[in-house]
Amino acid sequence: MLQIRNVLLRRGDRILFDSINITVHPGHRVGVVGRNGAGKTTLFELIEGRLNPEEGDISIPKDWRLAWLKQSTLPSARSAIEYVIDGDHKLRRIEREIRVAETSNDNDQLANLHLEYDDAGGYHASARAGEILHGLGFVGPDFHKPHRAFSGGWQIRLNLAQTLMSPSELLLLDEPTNHLDLDATVWLERWLQRYDGTLLTIAHDRDFLDGTVNEIVHLHDTSATTYIGNYASFELQRNAELVQQASSHRKQEAERARIQRFVDRFRAKASKAKQVQSRLRALDRMPSIALLHSESPYQFSFTNPEKTSNPLVVVDDSTIGYGQTPILRSLTLRLYPKDRIGILGINGAGKTTLLRGLAGELSPMNGQIVRGKHASIGYFTQQQLERLEPDATPMAKLSEIEPMSDQNARNYLGGWGFSGDDIQRPVKTFSGGEKARLVLALIATQKPAILLLDEPTNHLDVEMRQALTLALQEYEGALLLVSHDRHLLRHSVDTFWLVAEGAVTHFDDDLDAYAELVKRKSAKRSPPVPNHAQQRRRSKADARIRTRSLRQRRGQLDVDMALLQSRLDQLTEQLANPTTYTSESTANIRALSEEHGLLKKKVATLERSWLDIEECLEQSKKP
Repeated sequence: MLQIRNVLLRRGDRILFDSINITVHPGHRVGVVGRNGAGKTTLFELIEGRLNPEEGDISIPKDWRLAWLKQSTLPSARSAIEYVIDGDHKLRRIEREIRVAETSNDNDQLANLHLEYDDAGGYHASARAGEILHGLGFVGPDFHKPHRAFSGGWQIRLNLAQTLMSPSELLLLDEPTNHLDLDATVWLERWLQRYDGTLLTIAHDRDFLDGTVNEIVHLHDTSATTYIGNYASFELQRNAELVQQASSHRKQEAERARIQRFVDRFRAKASKAKQVQSRLRALDRMPSIALLHSESPYQFSFTNPEKTSNPLVVVDDSTIGYGQTPILRSLTLRLYPKDRIGILGINGAGKTTLLRGLAGELSPMNGQIVRGKHASIGYFTQQQLERLEPDATPMAKLSEIEPMSDQNARNYLGGWGFSGDDIQRPVKTFSGGEKARLVLALIATQKPAILLLDEPTNHLDVEMRQALTLALQEYEGALLLVSHDRHLLRHSVDTFWLVAEGAVTHFDDDLDAYAELVKRKSAKRSPPVPNHAQQRRRSKADARIRTRSLRQRRGQLDVDMALLQSRLDQLTEQLANPTTYTSESTANIRALSEEHGLLKKKVATLERSWLDIEECLEQSKKP
């Protein structure tokens, strides 16, 4: 198991971790959450060995291989697919040794190395890398483009693909969905559900966490607390703690006041001196119960439009594209006041192109796009973060757009999380999340009749995402939203448009149905895995004999999986129920959690065996 024991770490004069203890059992899936600056990425750097604690220690089983997502890398001339295969270090080592053996004509060594290469899955490496690339949104021609030809966000996707390619027992993913669209996020969630190692992920996407983890480590106030269950379960448990803490705090304050009244009343009386001293000592010994606050640091809204045209935008038989290349053809759309539309579609389908056309950044190649007189637009894109002047400050940018008194400006920016010296800090010192909050804050002052938001939650923490969701619910203008955050989509939009195959159509189902559609399409796009040599050599006569025993084995696996799954479902429901944590002891909860992890691994092993048998049976049917 991974154990973090009594770790103390400072950042300058600030204590980041004060004797924290975390234990992660094999096969468990842990989401690491906490406000920006709580130390989530630093925790990963400690586990990876890139940082050393001042006190305490971190132990990882010696036979565990670690893989982690790199947030940056130097541009490389390697092709995308070769760059991804580089993640399997064992395969690359064997390939180097094969080249050496070929040079020295060591045939015995070559034979051994080729067997080792086959055992390590070397002959299927390209197919495996191709499946990962497809899932993360890369298409065939991308596979052979050099790594350096991709933009920064796509290079991070390649880093993620390389990480998933790396065999591991412990996988660390720091914000893996930041540069993904919804389709790739759904694919990654499904991939992680099949991963049979131990997972730690930092994420601010509630739905992604709910679909991938069964424990939460919450970093707060220099400490770390572990909660059993997914993110939704963590929220329930955390809220219960806050209520209980507030109640205990009130009771303690009342007791302190009662004792203090006694001391004040009888301090001057000699006959009460012993009692007074006794109560003063009681006050000194009384442990302080802090009042925990659950309030969000963000309190803001989008200013509603004063007037709106009806319709706001009319698109008639328009084609939108770049240069002479059309992306979306024959578009006929209407956008009305109070429309709330989520834009769905795979990467490259034209979602951003559609928003750029509606915003007026792209002129139609034919047809027309007409905006009403009262159809002002607030348009958020990731590119706007890069366009912020490096030396500008939040106060200066706000005064350019919406002049207001110094105090009003401070109050307004404070609602967006900029307080104290932050309002005078230059943008060049800002994180991605701070830049995104500033751009959104500037847009919100402009009273837009239409909000066009293209992936606004990248780099935003959970509390900011929740505040954005609430603000969008109250906004009375029209909203078009592209986002991989399903929680934001579910709670902010009413209808969906699907961008696919050069067209924009209404999608009449919900997000769950769309996720299933993505899974089916991903399965069709995935390249086939080559047959094993053993299967290719099997004769028809052997196939008939084997089929009988395989079918019997498959039937037994069906029975075994049903029994295990029944118990697993029971444990999952029990661990997701908040009452479990009040009615059961800590030891029982830990035992239930460990049983849950073991059962998941057993079910996954049986499922792989079942799929292998099913593949053999399918092969036996072929001539």
